[in-house]
Amino acid sequence: MALGKIAFLGSGETSLAGGRIFETLARSLPQPLRVAILETPAGFELNSHQVAARVADFLKARLQNYSPAIDIIPARKLGTPLSPDDPQVVKPLLSADLIFMGPGSPTYTARQLRGSLAWDIIRARHRLGATLAFASAATISIGAWALPVYEIYKVGEDVHTKTGLNLFGDFGLHLSFIPHWNNVDGGAELDTSRCFIGKERFDLWQKELPDENITIGLDEHTGVIIDFATGWCEVGGVSSVSIVRNGKIDIFPTGAKFALSEFGTLSIPEPLERSIPLEIWNNVINAPLLGEDKPSDDVLALLEQREQARADKNWAESDRLRDQIAALSWAVQDTKDGQKLVKTDHGP
Repeated sequence: MALGKIAFLGSGETSLAGGRIFETLARSLPQPLRVAILETPAGFELNSHQVAARVADFLKARLQNYSPAIDIIPARKLGTPLSPDDPQVVKPLLSADLIFMGPGSPTYTARQLRGSLAWDIIRARHRLGATLAFASAATISIGAWALPVYEIYKVGEDVHTKTGLNLFGDFGLHLSFIPHWNNVDGGAELDTSRCFIGKERFDLWQKELPDENITIGLDEHTGVIIDFATGWCEVGGVSSVSIVRNGKIDIFPTGAKFALSEFGTLSIPEPLERSIPLEIWNNVINAPLLGEDKPSDDVLALLEQREQARADKNWAESDRLRDQIAALSWAVQDTKDGQKLVKTDHGP
């Protein structure tokens, strides 16, 4: 099992620094590059598609040398037609080499993805070599413990913590993440570091966490790439990454490398350990290769013949050709815009 890399960005996923981190990731991935961008973190916002589309447009231009094919996955909210549990909505995850989530709400992200089909597929794909990249709110949601930024900073709730998606719990690590670590939007009058809540409230938040927790602080326009294959982590961007443990802070500037063991003792699980359901694992490893869900030349030829038969009002021939197409695992739908092919799981 070859685990994929994981990248975390403190902010600036569409900045020059973010682009360099994405290009570093792309160099080690197959071409043409398959990218999946999840809307989930911003799924509660009316413009969530535009939020994801901006990242898609940036990556399409920035990674043009890698011929990226980019899918935006509108897995916005559980219990709706655009649910993280809908197999058709999340289908592009099955073939993605690079999976990205970014801005939005950390607690909303964790609430929508926890236990979902999308999250199980993402974890399975990572175990099979896909690279994961997270920025801003998504970075927080991935940790064992999530900082409820909006609830504290905007709503005025007391400092508290929420359970995160705990991606690294699969590997025996207890990690939490804070982007915007060095934010200075508040100027001289207001401390907005530590993702806007300030150092004083961050220290209170830290006291709420178990002793084994390690917090990784990511400066803005800065990220870290975790490489399980080499056992090293590399800092990229314009500033630094901080590791907070037992009240002590270790700082690693851009360009620095440090051992993955800084995060604790890594335990690589067997593929089906740590709660990936067998059915989902099998669906991921048996997903069709790219191109297998496209109609063959034979199917397209039969479809063209059927179109002519319908134009000639030769309904018997039209039905015969429809059955031939069905035998090749494609269903024909007659719509107001013409014939449409839909892949089926089996022939008749």
